[in-house]
Amino acid sequence: MPMKRLPLWKDLSRYRQMYLLALPMVLFYIIFVYVPMYGIVIAFKDYSVVKGINASPWVGLEHVRAVFDNPFFQRAFINTLLISLGKIIFGFPVPVLLALLLNELRSRWFKGVFQNVMFIPYFLSWVVFAGIIENLFNGSGLINGIRAGQGLDVISFLAEGDWFLGILFVSDIIKGAGWETVVYLAALTSIDPHLYEAAEADGASRWKQTIHITLPGIANTVVILLILRVGYLMFAGFEQVFSMYSPIVYGVADILDTFVYRMGIEQGDYSFAAAAGLFQGLIGLIMLFAVNKIAKKTGSAGLF
Repeated sequence: MPMKRLPLWKDLSRYRQMYLLALPMVLFYIIFVYVPMYGIVIAFKDYSVVKGINASPWVGLEHVRAVFDNPFFQRAFINTLLISLGKIIFGFPVPVLLALLLNELRSRWFKGVFQNVMFIPYFLSWVVFAGIIENLFNGSGLINGIRAGQGLDVISFLAEGDWFLGILFVSDIIKGAGWETVVYLAALTSIDPHLYEAAEADGASRWKQTIHITLPGIANTVVILLILRVGYLMFAGFEQVFSMYSPIVYGVADILDTFVYRMGIEQGDYSFAAAAGLFQGLIGLIMLFAVNKIAKKTGSAGLF
């Protein structure tokens, strides 16, 4: 028989320690995520800082139309898609492969050292990480110093679109791969070791064990992280791009996040920036639900 649900007050009393632990995060999201959502209305108003949100006049979809007619918004939209898709295509498989390789290592000492070294970049802020990249790739940086010593021309890595995008993708992989690798390694521990023993007894090679046991064992984790990645398709990494780019590479590096920042914070056009941000969030939400639905259709548990 199904278990009878406890009344809410009894549930709160019985698990009060758990609810108290969750309270700070719940308050954080209420104060800094849900309450500010009221500000979305300025996308449909001619917002004035002096008048405030409530006293500012309604203008309907005027700012929404202005957003879609803005050529710089169109450029930022395309750049966001290209950069996000590039990060998924080039970056998403890396932690999966690293987790599979680490899982095959027999030396626990080497495995632990390699995992810790790989995890260190995740704890650095993008400001610090971008400073390291700047010192490596600017005109007088280490890479160009080595090239100059060999008689080669200096390359403006961070001022040329193709080089900039390459550095953007590689730096994103280096900084984030360690964290996702840990997630996959945790998923690998849930696989029953008797499955490997049975497969080995049947003569299955390590490659076949990986294909038929390991990958199916972490498939749901892979799908969940992929859904989250696609859900952030319209968010190509504000901190990374903002810390690394310059006006000279706006053509390939200006994304929706940086575009909204410039329009709102630098130019003070808050209504226009809110309309652009609203579109960005809605597309991300639609993508999240769509990919989750597709994942469930293919037999995965999905995210929700």
